[in-house]
Amino acid sequence: MKHFFNRRENIVTEALDGLLLTSSKGRLARLDSFPDIKVILRADWDRSKVAIISGGGAGHEPSHAGFVGRGMLTAAISGEIFASPSVDAVLTAIRAVTGPNGALLIVKNYTGDRLNFGLAAEKARAEGFDVAMVIVADDIALPGINQPRGVAGTLFVHKIAGYHAESGADLKTVAARARSAAGEIVSLGMSLSSCSVPGQVHEDRLGADEGELGLGIHGEPGAERIALQPVADIVATMVARLSAAPGGVADHALLINNLGAVPPLEMAVIANAVLASPLGSRVRLIIGPAPMMTALNMNGFSLSLIPLDAERETALTAEVEPHAWMPAVERNAIEIIAAPKAADGLITEAAAADHPGNRRLITALCEHLISLESELNRLDGRVGDGDTGSTVASGARSLLARRDTLPLDRPVALFAAIGDILGASMGGSSGVLLSIFFTAAGKAMADKADISAALLAGLERMTFYGGAKVGDRTMIDALSPALNALASGDIAAAARAAASGAESTKTMTKARAGRASYVSERDLIGVADPGAVAVAAAFAVAAGLVQT
Repeated sequence: MKHFFNRRENIVTEALDGLLLTSSKGRLARLDSFPDIKVILRADWDRSKVAIISGGGAGHEPSHAGFVGRGMLTAAISGEIFASPSVDAVLTAIRAVTGPNGALLIVKNYTGDRLNFGLAAEKARAEGFDVAMVIVADDIALPGINQPRGVAGTLFVHKIAGYHAESGADLKTVAARARSAAGEIVSLGMSLSSCSVPGQVHEDRLGADEGELGLGIHGEPGAERIALQPVADIVATMVARLSAAPGGVADHALLINNLGAVPPLEMAVIANAVLASPLGSRVRLIIGPAPMMTALNMNGFSLSLIPLDAERETALTAEVEPHAWMPAVERNAIEIIAAPKAADGLITEAAAADHPGNRRLITALCEHLISLESELNRLDGRVGDGDTGSTVASGARSLLARRDTLPLDRPVALFAAIGDILGASMGGSSGVLLSIFFTAAGKAMADKADISAALLAGLERMTFYGGAKVGDRTMIDALSPALNALASGDIAAAARAAASGAESTKTMTKARAGRASYVSERDLIGVADPGAVAVAAAFAVAAGLVQT
């Protein structure tokens, strides 16, 4: 795996300095013990309240330093990647921020963290500091284990303890609220890959069609491997296990945590699946989806639940300074607003009518373009953003679904309807361009009943708005020669011209329009433009129908 870093031994301190340099003035600071002892603390801290201290190995960003600030952590201690901070580091942090009201240490349930934080707490007490410690063990991946891991649910404890400390509660109260919360949190993780540590050789233990359920936040193996499956099925398995854990049917807060590398699009799909599951009815507050307790670049997510009462709800919804904390939102139904209708007289929907020949042509064209989805995506993946096949197939599927509503016997109305459908369903520039093409062709056909001339008029408008011309390495390289050949009435000649035009794009090493214009000449050599290939395929189908 490739990573952005300078030297492995400096990656943590450089990352923490990056956090400090990008935080607003007067909010965060670090102790001068860097780089041996890495402590990030509130620059505005006056020791007048209970200090909240947490930390652990690096690699979980934005945890833990990202949650230092008013309303959450007072200080965070960082070790190296996935390594507990030393006893001296924890003790130094305690000395730096603990005042007469004491300090609470929030510790994830890993042996190194327990021992180092625990010994530091004992040393601090011997020095006269009032220190309490809460251990978070929220992972339910391995039922019956004596020492469950502390994972993303720890953030609930940070937030609840931080709220009570900021509100002026004493150490006994803050610790009690934190300990109560820690005892009721349940979490479970799922990933499609192990994480990669910068500077180390990476070997992914998972097969191409495998995922891991119940893994931790340090890349350790999960409780079990499962087959790759739709996210709704994965979520259903996780929800069943989370729901079986203690907690009853009370309202809950749900934290949807990105373990590092899941794209926002997929995290939103995961959130939808969770909230549509039976668990969704028990969720009152939602935090995320967001990367909050990560495992470097792990392609996975975790779900954490905590039962709510009025006090916890107040604590979890209180505003805080750290930007890494995602504000909790109350669960609510999707609001739907009626889409505006076109003004009367601007658009007239033509009544549906059948025409066997046109129905057969549209059906054959659409089915063939759908069959090319993967191949067109493959081509576009080499010269663009990899979605031409999906975009074309989306338009084709929409046309197929609307066949029975089309005015198939009236070319003017049919062109207009096709333009409307493609413009609404395809998306991207190609959808708009084809919508312009068919809309303008319909207008031209209304003025003069000549299909070839109408199509050429549509092409003229398409090139005017789109800006591409023959030789620019776009669909125009196939469409223009095909429509000019069609003016003679020979569909076979048009198909040959389209195929020749598409083939010619393989030798064009400079694209002047579309996404391929951002691709180097070397990567364009020998690869046909996918839009031109789609056009050639459509003309080939039309020619084949005429010949049969």
